[in-house]
Amino acid sequence: MQSFAGCALPEEYLYDLELDVWVRPEADGSVRLGMTDVAQTLCGRMVAVTFQKAAGAQVRRGRTLAVIESAKWVGPFRSPLTGAVLEVNAEQFATDPGIVNRDPFGAGWLVRLDPSALEAERGHLLDGIAAFPLVRARIEAEQISCMRCAE
Repeated sequence: MQSFAGCALPEEYLYDLELDVWVRPEADGSVRLGMTDVAQTLCGRMVAVTFQKAAGAQVRRGRTLAVIESAKWVGPFRSPLTGAVLEVNAEQFATDPGIVNRDPFGAGWLVRLDPSALEAERGHLLDGIAAFPLVRARIEAEQISCMRCAE
């Protein structure tokens, strides 16, 4: 895992840097989606996540999967891929919305998706090696210092 200014970037994940979303391919062909470390830091402490799509729903790339509400920001969590929603992490976020601040790449995932156009949309995603210099440049330009919120 690479990191800079406290911001982690797992190399084995894929990233849509425009949407601030990570994509973790699963063994069954599905993908898990979550907020990047930079995104969770810029949002601040999460207070609520309202899922806009339930399991079974179809979603197109760029469409809203959830609305994120933090102490200082409200905005969309957009899908980096087209596909069918298989699962949302609603139960986790109902009991602990701050999980994304503490564990953005693990328990803080938001949606599991069955991508239907992965090959066609793969060009929007970068692997961790290719994404790192771009993320680092953004961190430097915006003077971001990632941190994990305490329990």
